[in-house]
Amino acid sequence: MLLIKNWKKILPIIGIVLFFYILIKLDLVNIINEIKKANILFLLLALIFLIVMLLVQTYKWFVIARLQNIKIPFKEAFKINLITNYYGLITPSKIGVVVRAKYLKKYTKNIGKGLFNFTIDKVLDISSVIFLTILFSFVFKDKLNLPITFFTALFFLFILATLFFMKKERSKWFLRFFYHRLSKSYKNKAKTTLDSFYENIPKKRYFILFFILNIISWIFIYLIYYFIGLSVGINLGFLYYLAILPISSLVSLIPISINGLGTREAALISLFGLFNIGAVKVFSMSIIDFFIVGIIPAIIAISLILRK
Repeated sequence: MLLIKNWKKILPIIGIVLFFYILIKLDLVNIINEIKKANILFLLLALIFLIVMLLVQTYKWFVIARLQNIKIPFKEAFKINLITNYYGLITPSKIGVVVRAKYLKKYTKNIGKGLFNFTIDKVLDISSVIFLTILFSFVFKDKLNLPITFFTALFFLFILATLFFMKKERSKWFLRFFYHRLSKSYKNKAKTTLDSFYENIPKKRYFILFFILNIISWIFIYLIYYFIGLSVGINLGFLYYLAILPISSLVSLIPISINGLGTREAALISLFGLFNIGAVKVFSMSIIDFFIVGIIPAIIAISLILRK
Protein backbone atom coordinates (compact mmCIF):
# COMPACT_ATOMS: atom_id res chain seq x y z
CA MET A 1 0.00 0.00 0.00
CA LEU A 2 2.82 2.36 0.93
CA LEU A 3 4.61 1.54 -2.35
CA ILE A 4 1.48 2.40 -4.37
CA LYS A 5 1.07 5.65 -2.47
CA ASN A 6 4.68 6.72 -3.12
CA TRP A 7 5.00 5.41 -6.70
CA LYS A 8 5.86 8.89 -8.06
CA LYS A 9 8.88 9.06 -5.75
CA ILE A 10 9.96 5.47 -6.40
CA LEU A 11 9.57 5.48 -10.21
CA PRO A 12 12.59 7.74 -11.06
CA ILE A 13 14.84 5.60 -8.84
CA ILE A 14 14.36 2.45 -10.96
CA GLY A 15 16.74 3.65 -13.69
CA ILE A 16 19.39 4.68 -11.17
CA VAL A 17 19.22 1.23 -9.53
CA LEU A 18 19.54 -0.33 -13.00
CA PHE A 19 22.54 1.90 -13.74
CA PHE A 20 24.43 0.77 -10.63
CA TYR A 21 23.43 -2.85 -11.24
CA ILE A 22 25.02 -2.70 -14.72
CA LEU A 23 28.06 -0.88 -13.28
CA ILE A 24 28.62 -3.56 -10.61
CA LYS A 25 28.00 -6.41 -13.08
CA LEU A 26 30.55 -5.03 -15.57
CA ASP A 27 33.04 -4.13 -12.79
CA LEU A 28 33.97 -0.51 -12.12
CA VAL A 29 37.69 -1.28 -12.64
CA ASN A 30 37.02 -2.46 -16.21
CA ILE A 31 35.02 0.70 -16.94
CA ILE A 32 37.76 2.98 -15.55
CA ASN A 33 40.45 1.15 -17.56
CA GLU A 34 38.38 1.48 -20.75
CA ILE A 35 37.83 5.22 -20.17
CA LYS A 36 41.56 5.72 -19.48
CA LYS A 37 42.38 4.20 -22.88
CA ALA A 38 40.00 6.56 -24.74
CA ASN A 39 41.54 8.35 -27.74
CA ILE A 40 41.94 12.05 -26.84
CA LEU A 41 41.72 13.22 -30.49
CA PHE A 42 38.25 11.72 -30.93
CA LEU A 43 37.16 13.20 -27.58
CA LEU A 44 38.30 16.64 -28.75
CA LEU A 45 36.22 16.19 -31.90
CA ALA A 46 33.26 15.28 -29.67
CA LEU A 47 33.77 18.52 -27.71
CA ILE A 48 33.83 20.56 -30.94
CA PHE A 49 30.57 18.93 -32.05
CA LEU A 50 29.14 19.62 -28.58
CA ILE A 51 29.48 23.36 -29.24
CA VAL A 52 27.90 23.00 -32.69
CA MET A 53 25.09 20.85 -31.25
CA LEU A 54 24.30 23.41 -28.52
CA LEU A 55 24.16 26.18 -31.13
CA VAL A 56 21.81 24.17 -33.37
CA GLN A 57 19.74 23.09 -30.36
CA THR A 58 19.30 26.74 -29.38
CA TYR A 59 18.60 27.87 -32.93
CA LYS A 60 15.75 25.37 -33.45
CA TRP A 61 13.59 26.94 -30.72
CA PHE A 62 15.03 30.45 -31.24
CA VAL A 63 13.51 30.41 -34.77
CA ILE A 64 10.12 29.47 -33.27
CA ALA A 65 10.47 32.27 -30.69
CA ARG A 66 11.22 34.86 -33.39
CA LEU A 67 8.19 33.79 -35.43
CA GLN A 68 6.16 34.15 -32.20
CA ASN A 69 7.40 37.74 -32.10
CA ILE A 70 9.47 37.01 -28.97
CA LYS A 71 12.34 39.46 -29.38
CA ILE A 72 15.09 37.58 -27.59
CA PRO A 73 18.76 37.98 -28.62
CA PHE A 74 20.44 34.73 -29.69
CA LYS A 75 23.10 35.15 -26.99
CA GLU A 76 20.40 35.17 -24.32
CA ALA A 77 18.64 32.24 -25.97
CA PHE A 78 21.91 30.27 -25.87
CA LYS A 79 22.27 30.97 -22.12
CA ILE A 80 18.66 29.92 -21.50
CA ASN A 81 19.26 26.73 -23.50
CA LEU A 82 22.21 25.82 -21.26
CA ILE A 83 20.18 26.50 -18.11
CA THR A 84 17.13 24.54 -19.28
CA ASN A 85 19.35 21.63 -20.36
CA TYR A 86 20.66 21.52 -16.80
CA TYR A 87 17.11 21.25 -15.43
CA GLY A 88 16.42 18.59 -18.07
CA LEU A 89 19.49 16.70 -16.85
CA ILE A 90 18.17 16.35 -13.30
CA THR A 91 14.53 15.47 -14.09
CA PRO A 92 12.72 12.38 -15.46
CA SER A 93 12.08 12.52 -19.24
CA LYS A 94 13.99 15.86 -19.29
CA ILE A 95 10.73 17.56 -18.33
CA GLY A 96 12.73 20.23 -16.45
CA VAL A 97 13.33 21.91 -19.82
CA VAL A 98 9.86 23.44 -19.37
CA VAL A 99 11.51 26.18 -17.24
CA ARG A 100 12.38 27.77 -20.59
CA ALA A 101 8.86 29.22 -20.49
CA LYS A 102 9.68 31.01 -17.24
CA TYR A 103 12.85 32.54 -18.70
CA LEU A 104 11.05 33.59 -21.89
CA LYS A 105 8.41 35.37 -19.78
CA LYS A 106 10.90 38.23 -19.50
CA TYR A 107 10.36 38.88 -23.22
CA THR A 108 6.57 38.30 -23.24
CA LYS A 109 3.60 39.60 -21.27
CA ASN A 110 2.56 36.14 -20.12
CA ILE A 111 4.07 32.66 -19.69
CA GLY A 112 1.76 31.26 -22.40
CA LYS A 113 4.03 32.10 -25.34
CA GLY A 114 6.95 30.40 -23.62
CA LEU A 115 4.80 27.32 -22.94
CA PHE A 116 3.88 27.11 -26.64
CA ASN A 117 7.56 27.42 -27.55
CA PHE A 118 8.47 24.58 -25.21
CA THR A 119 5.50 22.38 -26.18
CA ILE A 120 5.90 22.56 -29.95
CA ASP A 121 9.68 22.14 -29.68
CA LYS A 122 9.25 19.09 -27.42
CA VAL A 123 6.61 17.51 -29.68
CA LEU A 124 8.78 17.98 -32.78
CA ASP A 125 11.81 16.76 -30.83
CA ILE A 126 10.14 13.45 -30.00
CA SER A 127 8.52 13.19 -33.47
CA SER A 128 11.90 13.56 -35.16
CA VAL A 129 13.41 10.76 -33.01
CA ILE A 130 10.52 8.47 -33.94
CA PHE A 131 11.04 9.41 -37.61
CA LEU A 132 14.76 8.51 -37.38
CA THR A 133 13.85 5.20 -35.71
CA ILE A 134 11.59 4.34 -38.64
CA LEU A 135 14.00 5.65 -41.30
CA PHE A 136 17.01 3.59 -40.19
CA SER A 137 15.17 0.50 -38.96
CA PHE A 138 16.43 -1.46 -41.99
CA VAL A 139 19.83 -1.72 -40.26
CA PHE A 140 18.28 -4.24 -37.84
CA LYS A 141 17.08 -6.53 -40.63
CA ASP A 142 17.40 -10.19 -39.52
CA LYS A 143 18.68 -9.03 -36.09
CA LEU A 144 15.75 -7.38 -34.34
CA ASN A 145 12.02 -7.32 -35.06
CA LEU A 146 11.20 -3.69 -34.37
CA PRO A 147 7.52 -2.69 -34.05
CA ILE A 148 7.68 -0.35 -37.06
CA THR A 149 3.89 -0.29 -37.42
CA PHE A 150 3.62 0.99 -33.84
CA PHE A 151 6.31 3.65 -34.39
CA THR A 152 4.68 4.76 -37.65
CA ALA A 153 1.27 5.03 -35.96
CA LEU A 154 2.86 6.98 -33.09
CA PHE A 155 4.56 9.35 -35.53
CA PHE A 156 1.29 10.13 -37.33
CA LEU A 157 -0.49 10.46 -33.99
CA PHE A 158 1.96 13.23 -33.03
CA ILE A 159 1.32 14.97 -36.36
CA LEU A 160 -2.47 14.72 -36.05
CA ALA A 161 -2.40 15.86 -32.41
CA THR A 162 -0.26 18.86 -33.36
CA LEU A 163 -2.64 19.84 -36.18
CA PHE A 164 -5.64 19.36 -33.87
CA PHE A 165 -4.29 21.57 -31.08
CA MET A 166 -3.11 24.29 -33.45
CA LYS A 167 -6.64 25.73 -33.24
CA LYS A 168 -7.46 27.49 -29.97
CA GLU A 169 -11.16 26.53 -30.21
CA ARG A 170 -10.28 22.82 -30.29
CA SER A 171 -8.02 23.19 -27.25
CA LYS A 172 -10.78 25.02 -25.39
CA TRP A 173 -13.18 22.18 -26.19
CA PHE A 174 -10.65 19.59 -25.01
CA LEU A 175 -9.71 21.45 -21.81
CA ARG A 176 -13.22 22.52 -20.80
CA PHE A 177 -13.55 19.54 -18.41
CA PHE A 178 -10.53 20.76 -16.38
CA TYR A 179 -11.42 24.44 -16.77
CA HIS A 180 -14.84 24.12 -15.08
CA ARG A 181 -13.20 22.58 -12.00
CA LEU A 182 -10.93 25.58 -11.40
CA SER A 183 -11.67 28.37 -8.93
CA LYS A 184 -12.63 31.79 -10.36
CA SER A 185 -9.15 33.28 -9.83
CA TYR A 186 -7.47 30.31 -11.51
CA LYS A 187 -10.00 30.44 -14.36
CA ASN A 188 -8.90 33.99 -15.17
CA LYS A 189 -5.22 32.98 -15.09
CA ALA A 190 -5.90 29.93 -17.24
CA LYS A 191 -7.80 32.02 -19.83
CA THR A 192 -4.99 34.60 -19.99
CA THR A 193 -2.34 31.88 -20.34
CA LEU A 194 -4.32 30.09 -23.08
CA ASP A 195 -4.81 33.33 -25.01
CA SER A 196 -1.09 34.05 -24.72
CA PHE A 197 -0.26 30.45 -25.71
CA TYR A 198 -1.98 30.96 -29.08
CA GLU A 199 -0.72 34.50 -29.65
CA ASN A 200 1.46 34.85 -32.78
CA ILE A 201 1.79 31.11 -33.33
CA PRO A 202 3.87 30.35 -36.45
CA LYS A 203 2.11 29.38 -39.67
CA LYS A 204 1.90 25.68 -40.46
CA ARG A 205 4.28 25.96 -43.42
CA TYR A 206 7.14 26.72 -41.01
CA PHE A 207 6.67 23.44 -39.16
CA ILE A 208 8.59 21.54 -41.84
CA LEU A 209 11.56 23.83 -41.11
CA PHE A 210 11.21 23.22 -37.36
CA PHE A 211 11.09 19.47 -37.97
CA ILE A 212 14.24 19.54 -40.16
CA LEU A 213 16.10 21.59 -37.54
CA ASN A 214 15.18 18.98 -34.91
CA ILE A 215 16.50 16.21 -37.18
CA ILE A 216 19.77 18.13 -37.63
CA SER A 217 20.01 18.68 -33.87
CA TRP A 218 19.67 14.93 -33.21
CA ILE A 219 22.25 14.10 -35.88
CA PHE A 220 24.80 16.33 -34.12
CA ILE A 221 23.94 14.68 -30.78
CA TYR A 222 24.58 11.29 -32.39
CA LEU A 223 27.81 12.50 -34.01
CA ILE A 224 29.11 13.24 -30.50
CA TYR A 225 28.25 9.67 -29.52
CA TYR A 226 29.96 8.42 -32.70
CA PHE A 227 33.28 10.13 -31.93
CA ILE A 228 33.14 9.00 -28.31
CA GLY A 229 32.46 5.48 -29.56
CA LEU A 230 35.50 5.67 -31.83
CA SER A 231 37.58 6.89 -28.88
CA VAL A 232 36.86 3.65 -26.95
CA GLY A 233 37.33 1.41 -29.99
CA ILE A 234 33.75 0.92 -31.21
CA ASN A 235 34.44 0.73 -34.92
CA LEU A 236 30.93 0.77 -36.31
CA GLY A 237 29.88 3.09 -39.13
CA PHE A 238 27.79 6.16 -38.33
CA LEU A 239 24.78 4.50 -40.02
CA TYR A 240 24.60 2.01 -37.14
CA TYR A 241 24.56 4.85 -34.63
CA LEU A 242 21.69 6.47 -36.55
CA ALA A 243 19.77 3.22 -36.16
CA ILE A 244 20.65 2.44 -32.52
CA LEU A 245 20.66 5.84 -30.82
CA PRO A 246 17.10 7.00 -31.70
CA ILE A 247 15.77 3.85 -30.01
CA SER A 248 17.86 4.48 -26.89
CA SER A 249 16.69 8.12 -26.95
CA LEU A 250 13.07 6.97 -26.88
CA VAL A 251 13.81 4.47 -24.09
CA SER A 252 15.49 7.22 -22.04
CA LEU A 253 12.23 9.22 -22.15
CA ILE A 254 10.46 6.58 -20.06
CA PRO A 255 10.00 8.38 -16.70
CA ILE A 256 11.61 5.71 -14.52
CA SER A 257 14.97 7.46 -14.22
CA ILE A 258 16.71 10.82 -14.08
CA ASN A 259 17.64 11.87 -17.62
CA GLY A 260 17.39 8.23 -18.77
CA LEU A 261 20.26 7.09 -16.55
CA GLY A 262 20.30 3.29 -16.46
CA THR A 263 17.54 2.72 -19.01
CA ARG A 264 19.66 4.34 -21.73
CA GLU A 265 22.70 2.19 -20.87
CA ALA A 266 20.61 -1.01 -20.81
CA ALA A 267 19.17 -0.20 -24.25
CA LEU A 268 22.57 0.71 -25.71
CA ILE A 269 24.25 -2.47 -24.40
CA SER A 270 21.45 -4.62 -25.86
CA LEU A 271 21.41 -2.87 -29.26
CA PHE A 272 25.18 -2.59 -29.76
CA GLY A 273 25.44 -6.19 -28.58
CA LEU A 274 23.55 -7.23 -31.72
CA PHE A 275 26.64 -6.11 -33.66
CA ASN A 276 29.10 -7.88 -31.32
CA ILE A 277 30.19 -4.78 -29.39
CA GLY A 278 31.20 -5.50 -25.78
CA ALA A 279 29.11 -4.17 -22.90
CA VAL A 280 32.12 -2.54 -21.17
CA LYS A 281 32.92 -0.44 -24.25
CA VAL A 282 29.28 0.60 -24.69
CA PHE A 283 28.84 1.50 -21.02
CA SER A 284 32.13 3.46 -21.06
CA MET A 285 30.97 5.35 -24.16
CA SER A 286 27.70 6.25 -22.43
CA ILE A 287 29.51 7.46 -19.28
CA ILE A 288 31.87 9.69 -21.32
CA ASP A 289 28.91 11.04 -23.32
CA PHE A 290 27.04 11.82 -20.10
CA PHE A 291 30.06 13.77 -18.87
CA ILE A 292 30.62 15.69 -22.14
CA VAL A 293 27.00 16.37 -23.12
CA GLY A 294 25.51 16.51 -19.62
CA ILE A 295 28.01 17.50 -16.93
CA ILE A 296 30.19 20.04 -18.81
CA PRO A 297 27.22 22.18 -20.00
CA ALA A 298 25.60 21.74 -16.56
CA ILE A 299 28.63 23.29 -14.82
CA ILE A 300 28.37 26.33 -17.12
CA ALA A 301 24.59 26.46 -16.55
CA ILE A 302 24.98 26.45 -12.75
CA SER A 303 27.38 29.41 -12.97
CA LEU A 304 24.81 31.27 -15.12
CA ILE A 305 22.00 30.47 -12.64
CA LEU A 306 24.08 31.74 -9.70
CA ARG A 307 24.77 35.02 -11.53
CA LYS A 308 21.06 35.75 -12.09
